[in-house]
Amino acid sequence: MKYNFDEIIDRKNTGSLKWDVPDGELPMWVADMDFRTAPAVTEAIAERASHGIFGYTVVPDEWYEAYQSWWSSRHHFEIEKDWLIFCTGVVPAISSVVRKLTTVAEKVVVMTPVYNIFFNSILNNGRNVLESKLKLENGVYEIDFEDLEEKLSDPQATLLLLCNPQNPAGRIWDKETLERIGDLCVKHHVLVLSDEIHCDLVKPGTEYVPFASVSENCRRNSITCVAPTKAFNIAGIQTAAVIVPDETIRHKVNRGLNTDEVAEPNVFAAIAPVAAFMHGGEWLDELNVYLWENRKRAEEYIDREIENVTAVRGEATYLLWIDCRKVMEDSEDLSDFIRKETGLYISAGKEYHNGDGFLRMNLACPGTRLEEGLKRLKAGIEAYRGNI
Repeated sequence: MKYNFDEIIDRKNTGSLKWDVPDGELPMWVADMDFRTAPAVTEAIAERASHGIFGYTVVPDEWYEAYQSWWSSRHHFEIEKDWLIFCTGVVPAISSVVRKLTTVAEKVVVMTPVYNIFFNSILNNGRNVLESKLKLENGVYEIDFEDLEEKLSDPQATLLLLCNPQNPAGRIWDKETLERIGDLCVKHHVLVLSDEIHCDLVKPGTEYVPFASVSENCRRNSITCVAPTKAFNIAGIQTAAVIVPDETIRHKVNRGLNTDEVAEPNVFAAIAPVAAFMHGGEWLDELNVYLWENRKRAEEYIDREIENVTAVRGEATYLLWIDCRKVMEDSEDLSDFIRKETGLYISAGKEYHNGDGFLRMNLACPGTRLEEGLKRLKAGIEAYRGNI
């Protein structure tokens, strides 16, 4: 490989949310990576920093062109410039859309297990969660369309919050599935808000399908949130884009983002995506190869070494969803025990709703660190068994 993903980089004392833990602990929870970003991104930021003046910043034409070019070449989706709106992050965009396009006490449909912060964006803004549970069948999560339509048909349901690809299980929804979701939402007058932040972290040779690209129903009845922050490990730069093809919906989204003051970039927030999308493709391709070797190694280790525990196979993200239901249903108790016993810090599936009995483990780290994490996982689960 041209890029060295085996390098161990000390992230302590850098203000890292992930690594602000006691000595001896190994954090493999929050979704950021232990790799340096693409050199093109670092170089672009350093060049801009060397100028020494950091005044108010606009979104340049290059930012729009970078998104358009990347989604056209990588994801076969042609985005018009007018569809794109800058935002400081996907979560701020989701919360803003919830506030602007729904009203207090209305219901937002989510398919669980799913990214836990969705619930914060809904509940903290005075809306209600309407949960449609995914079904785990033969090791793969599937949508219960009968239940989903029942939830969408609720007169108080006005928004579906979709995760595509799916976090935490790494499921890529295919075109037929997305089209069916889109048709049901149009039928029941429910707007779709699709979080597609993990779209570039996919198994080599596999492609994700942008929701808005699937059909006319999906295009005109959707808002899509995207960003380079997961794929290029630049979440701290606070940069994202919202794609809204429909002019009327776009006006409302734009007003909401501006009212919430999350539509203005910091001095690096446009520079980093341009560098990533225009010059980081080779780096990302190598990263995905490395990540999928990590995933394969983790899946095989768990199957071989940890009795009655299985890894749910995924096609996207660097997050491993681990089925521990034969060990213990209370995943919070299990994850807390593993952390205290071994220092391995991973996420309890309970956080993601419809995920009790599961753990979520971040695989985006050098191989030697992953091996240490897997050994701690095994030791923790074996000690837990001996403790009950």
